[in-house]
Amino acid sequence: MSAVMITRKVRKWEKLPGKNTFCCDGRVMMARQKGVFYLTLFLIVGTCALFFAFECPYLAVHLSPTIPVFAALLFLFVLAMLLRTSFSDPGVLPRALPEEASFIEMEIEAANGNVPAGQRPPPRIRNVEINNQIVKLKYCYTCKIFRPPRASHCSICDNCVDRFDHHCPWVGNCVGKRNYRYFYLFTLSLSLLTIYIFTFNIVHVVMRSVDNGFLNTLKETPGTVLEVLVCFFTLWSVVGLTGFHTYLISLNQTTNEDIKGSWSGKNRVQNPYSHKNMIKNCCEVLCGPTYPSVLDRRGLMQLSPVSEFSANDTDASPCSSSTDSSNSSKTLPSTKRAILCLHKPRPPPIRNNPTSDDLKASITDTAHTSPAHSQAEESSAAKTPPLATPETDAEASVAKSH
Repeated sequence: MSAVMITRKVRKWEKLPGKNTFCCDGRVMMARQKGVFYLTLFLIVGTCALFFAFECPYLAVHLSPTIPVFAALLFLFVLAMLLRTSFSDPGVLPRALPEEASFIEMEIEAANGNVPAGQRPPPRIRNVEINNQIVKLKYCYTCKIFRPPRASHCSICDNCVDRFDHHCPWVGNCVGKRNYRYFYLFTLSLSLLTIYIFTFNIVHVVMRSVDNGFLNTLKETPGTVLEVLVCFFTLWSVVGLTGFHTYLISLNQTTNEDIKGSWSGKNRVQNPYSHKNMIKNCCEVLCGPTYPSVLDRRGLMQLSPVSEFSANDTDASPCSSSTDSSNSSKTLPSTKRAILCLHKPRPPPIRNNPTSDDLKASITDTAHTSPAHSQAEESSAAKTPPLATPETDAEASVAKSH
């Protein structure tokens, strides 16, 4: 029987501490709360399906065949931007390892010194200079790191996200450094698609009302009425959201910074990331480089080794006799014999320093077995005095007293 150490390799996404869900072996990364994302997908697909079923056949014949073609291209682009935003890593920062976290804690304690009892320790902040302006880096107590500039901790996903904009439940993911441009393109294309469908719904109703009347047209096309209602209520929110993010992009600012008033507070601190030019700011946000993910979700990592016992049925058990091993090998499997062998009682250990009682017992046993041997021992004992122990001295003192 021998112990075999087995190391199992798993993907890193299986051990990430954040509140995210992964699919397709770590290729798809989303938040756990995905109910609103499914609602968004249902509204987009359902509205476009009604438009292609009711309006497009009539408009393609009576107005232009390019209307359904352009609507299909716009729909596919909206769907692609939505999935790209929802299924990608928004820029999650990895947490510090235990060794790194302890080193950072030691640095903070050394910098702050001993804090008297009853006083709060100073805030954990580091200052860096960006474009001749001091920017404060805050310490994250959850991730055990000093967050980079413009990064923030998302309470829903429980992760620090680089250039954190906001957590959007409609896309089921955070919006950050790696997926912000796709989020903006999604809102922009969705606004165009909503306006496009709403406009041609009105055109379709007007063209059919000329021949059949307005009320008869509404009765004949119930899908058109449903589309008009959905587009009317979603048009204002989607177009307003697109306009708000267009304003933020022109200033090179995030939603989180705008809500907190980071660059428009009491101190009137200027935005160090703005180029003072709307075109340059838009080009940096929308046309800048694509940043790689720093998580390495699909990388391999080794778990702690696990020991397993492997035994051969033909080998004899080292703690049993030949007869026991032959009989047990026929009745018990190897793993059970190994367990019984481990639980078998062991002989008592041999004492290194025997007591006087042990010496007396050994002398009496040898006296009964061989008289010649006992005589030899007595002669040798007469030549060499016995060892004095505390017990023998006590016995001698008791004998003298009697």
